[in-house]
Amino acid sequence: MNIFRRAWVRYVLRRYLIGHDLWENATDRLPVLRGLSSVEKAHLRELSTLFLHEKNIIGAQGFEVTETMRVQVAATACLPVLYLGTRLFSPWREVVIYAGAFRVSRDEIDGMGIVHHQDRVLSGESWERGPVILSWQDIEQDNRAGYQGHNVIIHEIAHKLDMLDGSANGMPPLHAAMPVPPWTDAFSRAYDELNRRLEHDHPVCVDPYAAISPAEFFAVFSEYFFCAPDIVQTHFSDVYRQLRLYYRQDPLSRLRADETAAQPMQEAAVR
Repeated sequence: MNIFRRAWVRYVLRRYLIGHDLWENATDRLPVLRGLSSVEKAHLRELSTLFLHEKNIIGAQGFEVTETMRVQVAATACLPVLYLGTRLFSPWREVVIYAGAFRVSRDEIDGMGIVHHQDRVLSGESWERGPVILSWQDIEQDNRAGYQGHNVIIHEIAHKLDMLDGSANGMPPLHAAMPVPPWTDAFSRAYDELNRRLEHDHPVCVDPYAAISPAEFFAVFSEYFFCAPDIVQTHFSDVYRQLRLYYRQDPLSRLRADETAAQPMQEAAVR
């Protein structure tokens, strides 16, 4: 971080840090933040403050976005970069929120040069240098469901990270200490296995949407990594290890620590 960036960060955090009451009210509703330490929560609050000053969060088609909603979006979006920094978000500037799922119509050209018209209803979308687009109805549903593996904000943020090298291919720019072969081996084997199970109508433990492409596989598994880490660790341990190295976080350890801490309170309540 250069001297000008450091000075700007200090200025923003000193003058515009998200207020304590607003922060607590907004983040208490986010199950994905369970298990974060007090230090991690404080750092996430700072990152979220920077996010709100760097991104324009607007409602689409007259949808009103409240301050609490803005903080919830910022906190969830910053969780994946808790140990990476918001500098990875620099290529884009806007978050657009619809009240519910939104319709997208576009023409796409396949590898044979044939144009296909697509008309889809989406809960989220990311453009390489454009906005992140989200459905508030789906955001609320994710928060109510808790640790079920679904989080549209994290999904779209994962796409943004994946596209930092210019293409969404399921492998974001890795850290210098992360060799490429273990990543490609873990993800390729898991992706192929998921597709094999689906082709033979075998049950799968993750959203089948992950089998659409390597890019969607990375985005879906990023959701599960933060929202249902036990599923990834149990069934795709090599993928979990690579995601832990990339995000520099261990959500499963946090979740287990949180559950352990909750046990004495539950026992006391029973007595």
